Amino acid sequence: MTSTVHRTCPLCEAVCGLTLTLDEGGHVTSVRGDKDDPFSKGFICPKGASLGRLDEDPDRLRKPLIREGDLWREVDWDEAFGAVKTALGQVTDRQSVAVYLGNPNAHSMAGALYGAPLIKALGTRNVYSASTADQMPKHVASGLMFGHPLAIPVPDLDRTDYLLMLGANPLESNGSLCTAPDFPGRLKALRRRGGRLVVVDPRRTRTAALADEHVFVRPGTDAYLLFGLVHTLFAEDLITLPAVMDPQRSEDVHHSTPSGDRPINRVNGLDQVREAAKHFPPESVARRTGVPAEVIVRLARELAAARTAAVYARIGTCTAEFGTLAQWLVDVLNVLTGNLDRPGGAMFPKPATESPARRASPASRSEAMHSRRPYQVGRWTSRVRGLPEANGELPVATLADEIETPGEGQIKFLLTVAGNPVLSAPHGTRLDAAFEQLDFMVSVDPYLNETTKHANVILPPPRVLQSGHYDFALLGFAVRNYTRYSPPLLPLDGQPSEAQILARLAMIASGLEGDLDAFVIDQMLRKATETPGSGVEGRDVAELRAALDGESGGERRLDLMLRLGPYGEWAGKGDLSLRKLLDNPHGLDLGPLEPRLDEVLKTASGLIELAPPQLIEDVDRLRSKLDEEPPEIVLIGRRHLRSNNSWLHNVGSLVGGSNTCTLQINPADVARLGLAGEAVVSSAKGRLTVPLEPTDSIMPGVVSLPHGWGHAGSAQSVAAEHAGVSVNTLTDESAVDVPSGNAVFNGVPVTISPTGVITAH
Repeated sequence: MTSTVHRTCPLCEAVCGLTLTLDEGGHVTSVRGDKDDPFSKGFICPKGASLGRLDEDPDRLRKPLIREGDLWREVDWDEAFGAVKTALGQVTDRQSVAVYLGNPNAHSMAGALYGAPLIKALGTRNVYSASTADQMPKHVASGLMFGHPLAIPVPDLDRTDYLLMLGANPLESNGSLCTAPDFPGRLKALRRRGGRLVVVDPRRTRTAALADEHVFVRPGTDAYLLFGLVHTLFAEDLITLPAVMDPQRSEDVHHSTPSGDRPINRVNGLDQVREAAKHFPPESVARRTGVPAEVIVRLARELAAARTAAVYARIGTCTAEFGTLAQWLVDVLNVLTGNLDRPGGAMFPKPATESPARRASPASRSEAMHSRRPYQVGRWTSRVRGLPEANGELPVATLADEIETPGEGQIKFLLTVAGNPVLSAPHGTRLDAAFEQLDFMVSVDPYLNETTKHANVILPPPRVLQSGHYDFALLGFAVRNYTRYSPPLLPLDGQPSEAQILARLAMIASGLEGDLDAFVIDQMLRKATETPGSGVEGRDVAELRAALDGESGGERRLDLMLRLGPYGEWAGKGDLSLRKLLDNPHGLDLGPLEPRLDEVLKTASGLIELAPPQLIEDVDRLRSKLDEEPPEIVLIGRRHLRSNNSWLHNVGSLVGGSNTCTLQINPADVARLGLAGEAVVSSAKGRLTVPLEPTDSIMPGVVSLPHGWGHAGSAQSVAAEHAGVSVNTLTDESAVDVPSGNAVFNGVPVTISPTGVITAH
């Protein structure tokens, strides 16, 4: 007898609804798109279709492992946690402890709820994550401009008339920092309604091939191109600032209409941006970017003339030398064209679990303006290289330094959660060797992989279908307000949940005993009852606690967040709760994005800070390289539709075909360099021999190698058969985006030579 169940796919940022068929033994026999999901409407990609195979991967760890020399021994959970407790008890300086959180934490309910308490319990500032190998520039730019690192505007895809996209390939990635199931369908709909899509990328990706126009650009030069657009807007008097209702009059505000109750522009720093842009005229920018000046001018005019428009840029622009400047300039353009916070432009989602503190009442907002602390980067720095903290994290590019360099605070104890930095961090071969120097390492991970092979203890979380799922992070970037919860579909059968694993580690680290969830719930309730306008202001904490639903601590915390959220029954503006989500297994549509800038802004001034001093300062570094000659050949990464970093390479149906580890190279470069079959790629950090994939879809002087590969000798059988090579043998951990500390993976100088020829770099 079979059963049909519904679930959100947890394998990428698109949050698609799935319909699964299970047999009597709980095995997945089919996976289809959930046609009744109001957001994804039946869309499914190859990753989602493979969920059953991933869930039952025979190489997935079922029990904890303890390493003894080169051998692994399966142990029970008490022995595994006991080993961790003993090792952590021998640590005398908590600043010698480090945590690394991998990309899957963003797709995990447990990672979202228990990561912060675990870090707090460990009491260390040595926190690293995949964010500084991916998206930290966007968080820093948003924090400095809007006052909060999660105040990230997304393109209103379903209503925009013009979309300018840089360094993003959503037909392969399904979108990133822009949650949009069926991104391809939404882009096609944009064009069908008469809109225009322009893609800027060093490769003619599948997304670029779909666009009205594809513009080749030299890797790492996006900030120059964006400044060229800004320059043109000022030079041709094409500025239209966004207008919102302001509860208080401010002399620093640029007014587009008389003051009083009428709309005024809440923008600070317009003149500083105008001055900075003077140094980047299209003619100068064209030489640096490879984009003709007339194209730059035309794109600026098109943006300004469009009825509605949005600029969107992703990982290709983030993982570059000037990643934060590029992300800043994206939203400078959205502001200057009047498209920030308006339908069809770049808008701020309103997730169902947003805390009351993020949306204070108008009265409390005006009071808070005088007590706000500005968003800061660099509240502390790394011990060895002095790199700045951002969002409570240090750059993963300096993790090896902190392990290798002796002295007070040298990292000796490492905890990794769902991460494989040996393959995902810059110069991964150095990190691979550094992990051997640790006194103790613990990994929460379902696989024995390139990173966890160094661990002393591996704690495997349960299968996907044994875990509840709610997309706390990703729904904060959704192009339409939406919510959905997927409860566990299968029993745990004695295995602790991922939440229980992380909670127990937190209790070991804190030296306390008790119920972590109960402690967190009480903290949240006390704060909410003391927050003006929260909906539960002044109410009894015990009464509220007793009203919560849920079979687990995580579900009760979710119920609390939903009830206190902007659509929640306790906020006085809706009836949302965990029970309502359980009664609506296909999810709930909460409506299109709405203007909410006045609610979102958390800057100390209460204005959009268009010219943050830290970024204006970094413009000097950008200017200094404007006339620099580009390297002969540079390396960039690429995404595959059937891959998500390194953790889907052990599913047979997802490897092969186009999902292979090859070096894409322009045929003109193949001929010029006398290459055939495969070639040696060399950088300042390493050398690889890679199969060639000649294609005119990539610019001459640019080569592309996908990330997440390099599984030779892996315990994962399918991955080992399709090993590929790790691009991070070539990347340089000393190269970072200065304001955010993000690693540089795009625009890496390399040399290419025939096999058998050794070329000094």
